Amino acid sequence: MSHRLLPGLARATGAAAFVIALAAAPPGPALAFTGDNHEDITRAALPWEPVTLSAMAGARDGAVNANDHGGYFALGPLHCDNADYLAPRYVQHYPRSRDEATTELLACIRTSVARFRNAVRAADGLVDADGKVRADQSDLSSPCTWKEAPDRAKCDVLEQLGRGWHQIEDFYSHSNWSDQAAPGPVSLTDPPGLARTDVAPFLDIRRYSAMDDADWTRDARARIPADLTTGCYSDFDSTGVKAEDCAGRVTHNQGLNKDTPASPRSRTGDNFGHAVSGATAEIARQWNDFKAELLSAYPDHRRGERMICALVHDDPGSSCT
Repeated sequence: MSHRLLPGLARATGAAAFVIALAAAPPGPALAFTGDNHEDITRAALPWEPVTLSAMAGARDGAVNANDHGGYFALGPLHCDNADYLAPRYVQHYPRSRDEATTELLACIRTSVARFRNAVRAADGLVDADGKVRADQSDLSSPCTWKEAPDRAKCDVLEQLGRGWHQIEDFYSHSNWSDQAAPGPVSLTDPPGLARTDVAPFLDIRRYSAMDDADWTRDARARIPADLTTGCYSDFDSTGVKAEDCAGRVTHNQGLNKDTPASPRSRTGDNFGHAVSGATAEIARQWNDFKAELLSAYPDHRRGERMICALVHDDPGSSCT
């Protein structure tokens, strides 16, 4: 996997450096919402025209599913894995601390913050200095490739957004934020559920993108509940370490994931439906926040407004005049 920033996007972040360092990571069997589920969530959240929506949401070749291909598949922060924790009242000696679990979740959030910043910069290529949509930069008559190489501006923006939204969707499947535990004692295979119905306050990607990394991580850390957990998976964590197994830990496969209706955790109540609903509401928030950022960042000659038009329409050259 590579993380080649677009021209003008060269300011490195910790997330970018992490991705570069693991560029040669081989594909692994990490699970996330299936491509079909990512597609359904993304389509439900975005009021875009069909060709553009398919470019973003496609189950096999959409930008939001790009993190499930190649070396990206084996990187835990790109799926919000390995932020696992159980408090002492549930288990006497859990092998990871609350702080270690929070650090892994912050690494997941950091990748989305970096992608948001990149997408805002890439949007500058959609419209010229006078506010006219650049038809050549917003044309989708040929497919985008999602290879982290400079492409048409619309492809660049969609790729950055899609790669940043993937792990945000996964968070709702891979964590106990919106679900509930089965009746009975809390255990490694049945951790507590938070049963939250709101979008996660520590996924405030737009606000964090305008803050220094130290400031937003401090803010996010304070908003993460003590009993929040995702699942351990044998992929690379934020330090570049690959767990050979997850013995003694809450696991992705048996403990938490709601990647399909058949996943063990999905069988309690409507845990799968809650994960899907949470992820859908989250992507709707993220898109609205991205639009607001474009309007704020590019006010001259209605450039931000035209950028939004170019992103949602299939033929912006004629639709956004």
